[in-house]
Amino acid sequence: MCATCGCDDEATVRVLGPDGIRQPSHDHEHEHEHGHEHEHGRTVVLQQKVLAKNDSLAAANRAWLAERGILAINLMSSPGAGKTTLLERTAREAGPELGLSVIEGDQETTLDAARIEAAGCPVAQINTGAGCHLDASMVARGLHALAPRPGSLLVIENVGNLVCPALFDLGEAARVVIASVPEGADKPAKYPQMFRDADLVLLSKVDLLPYLDFDTARHAADLARISPRTRILPVSARTGEGLPAWYDWLRQRSG
Repeated sequence: MCATCGCDDEATVRVLGPDGIRQPSHDHEHEHEHGHEHEHGRTVVLQQKVLAKNDSLAAANRAWLAERGILAINLMSSPGAGKTTLLERTAREAGPELGLSVIEGDQETTLDAARIEAAGCPVAQINTGAGCHLDASMVARGLHALAPRPGSLLVIENVGNLVCPALFDLGEAARVVIASVPEGADKPAKYPQMFRDADLVLLSKVDLLPYLDFDTARHAADLARISPRTRILPVSARTGEGLPAWYDWLRQRSG
């Protein structure tokens, strides 16, 4: 069990390619420490220990990526916000130029990895089992399996969750959070930790704005209060609105 959030820590890494799924790997990701939930001091110590170990592994990931000139983006959102759909279109329209590869994080299945692979993008699938987030150790094994080329762009699609992924540094150079219009405008206020460290917030599915009661002014004001430096970029993976600006942002970060 993960001492920080209580999730299971079993993970499987698979790489999708022309011959289908290969390179399965089963490992435990966190130290197994056992405490009692009611022992508050003990729980805090275990949380600190887990996060400290993860931060050390994340620093190693960051150094590995920097040595090869690889830009790693940690892409996070709640389930269904549109991460995979955005990456599919990104892979088709800008993937070859950017040298895009993807690490997919899901609890089960290779459904999203198959979609990314079909869009022409190298991809490694990490299945976390009962785990609710990726951690630096999982990503390290994903990097080893995927082997992104030097000078390329790597997007890590985290498990859909607005809580735990925010706590775990993966070694990324930037964090991008997708907030979709159907979710409602209150997400920055309700999940400040996730949005506080975001370099960019993609407001997705903006083609639905005429049909939903989404307060864009409130959303922008809450985000500005929580993280004044964070930029908001409205996008629609269906219509293509805002995607050129998204590609430009990736180019600027890659350069």
